[in-house]
Formats: sequence, C-alpha cells, structure tokens
Amino acid sequence: MIGRFDGGKISSDAGGLLLREVESRFQILKRLARDCFRDYRDKDRIEHTVGSLIRQRVYGIALGYEDLNDHDSLRHDVVMGLLSEKRDPSGKDRVREQDQGKAIAGKSTLNRLELTPEDANEKSRYKKIVADGGKIDELMVALFIESYQSAPSEVVLDVDATDDPLHGNQEGKYFHGYYAEYCYLPLYIFSGEHLLCARLRQANEDPASGVRQELERIVKKLKEAWPTVRIILRGDSGFCRDEIMSYCEGESQLDYVFGLAKKVLIADPLSQVVDPSTGLPPCSRGFGSTEGGQCSIASSSFFYAAAMRPYNVQALLNDRRSSCGLPSG
Repeated sequence: MIGRFDGGKISSDAGGLLLREVESRFQILKRLARDCFRDYRDKDRIEHTVGSLIRQRVYGIALGYEDLNDHDSLRHDVVMGLLSEKRDPSGKDRVREQDQGKAIAGKSTLNRLELTPEDANEKSRYKKIVADGGKIDELMVALFIESYQSAPSEVVLDVDATDDPLHGNQEGKYFHGYYAEYCYLPLYIFSGEHLLCARLRQANEDPASGVRQELERIVKKLKEAWPTVRIILRGDSGFCRDEIMSYCEGESQLDYVFGLAKKVLIADPLSQVVDPSTGLPPCSRGFGSTEGGQCSIASSSFFYAAAMRPYNVQALLNDRRSSCGLPSG
C-alpha cells in the first residue's frame, strides 16, 4: 500500500457534475433565479449573483450538505466553484485577499438569500434578495406541463403531508400526536415523480389545511394547458374533507379517490361479506402462503354519504385475513 499526498486539490463531490449536465439541458435553476427572485443589491459591489447562490445551495443539498454551516468548508472545493459557474473555480480571482481561494459564498451570504422578508427592497440594510413565492409555485407547475410532448388524457395528483422533525426551539414548533415528535407538517402535491407543490406548515394544522387553495391554482393551470385532460386526485383519509370533495365535484373532469376513516356505519357493511361461522369472506381465494396458512381477501362496495353532504360517494371495502381468521394487513 502506497500513500501519497501530492494529488493536489481533490474533491469527493464529482458526482455533482452529472447534475450540472442536467441543468445545462433543462435550465431549471437558471429560470428559478431569473424569474423568481428580485435582487436589490448594488451590482457593482457583489461577487455572487443570485444564479450562483441558488446553484450553490441546490447542488449542496443534492450532495448531502443540508446545513448552511457546511458551506464554510465547501468554499475551498473547486468542484463546488465549478458547479456554481464561477469564472475561476479555485477562487483566486476574488477581490479581497482574505477571500481568495474561496470561490463560493459562505454561510452568512446564503442565510441572507434564504431569510430575506418579502417586503425587503433596495433600502434594506443587509437582506436584499427577495424570493417571489407565487412565481416559484408557477414554475413548478410549468415544468411539469413542459415535461409532456403532447397533452395526456389523464393526470393523477397525489396529495400528502409528512413530518419534518424539529430539534430545538424553532418558531412554530408543535408536538404531533401521530408522529410522536415536535415537527412541522409540510404539504406536498406530486404527479408521479414531479413535485407541483411544497408548502411548509405548522404541525397544529389539519392535514388538509390549504389543500383546496393549492388545488385551485394547479388545476387551473393544467386545464389551461390541456382543456380535455381528466384529473384524478388521490389522498388518504386525512384529506377526505367536504371542502375538498365539494370543490372536485364542482369541477368538470376532476375526480377523487380518498381513504375513509373507520366508522361504525362504514364497518357494518363489511360484515355482510364475511362468513360469521368462519370469520372469513365466503368469496375468499388464496392470496399467498403465510406461516399460519393461506391469506384470503374479499371486497365490497356501497354508496355512502355523511348527512351534511349533498352527494353519495362509492366506498370500497377490503377484508384481508389469514386462514386463522386474523387480519393480515
């Protein structure tokens, strides 16, 4: 084994060059910087453009550097300078002598990029790079639409919420009973692998909070681009809310599939498809081997509506049990 230390500057982040090639083709980060941010800084007194800062932050996250503190070390990484589209990735062309050799921005500059309030302007003292949240929302939907060469006949939107754990006394911290931790509860809307909405929310909100407003803007854009497309909205029981279902029912070509929370009125029809003598569905069939024997499954559907709702919805029930009569999942 031979150990040598004369290899010069070496980086472990060369995989980011593949992401750079993707960006050079689709120009996503370029559009994000150009169309979704306002920069009130004096152009004659800056070294890091908005485009450079966004590339640095996004590529850093993609490479596993989530914390801003990481960038004080990454400033010496030539590959990060290349990913950030610096003229000299080594940073030797920096104006101040103390910055030479550090091509990219430090944590403080990135902090100002992320935390500038929306009402900031050229008179603000430090934070002058303003993100336009509405334009960022529009860009995500536009990128999804542009990913299709021709109009699809059907689009499926999946809405979900998940936990974003907190480890400190962050603003808006609440304990969430389901996740059993202090967290935020961000909202996501996907279509396949495409993200159409990401909204940070506090954990004391209902999972369906704000969903209708997000759907209204997304569905409007989709129908403007594809007037005849059928849209299907999917979500678990946390999104089975009258406000959302009524909105879908009032729109043409917009259907929904939601989970239903377990209730006595819903559970009762299931007894009609289970043999009381065996506890198994009479129409059961083999469904693979388990340690206890065969697994059986039966389905039943019926129309159901809460008293406050003007429409019935079709509910599908599945009963899945092992041969010993115990639920199998």
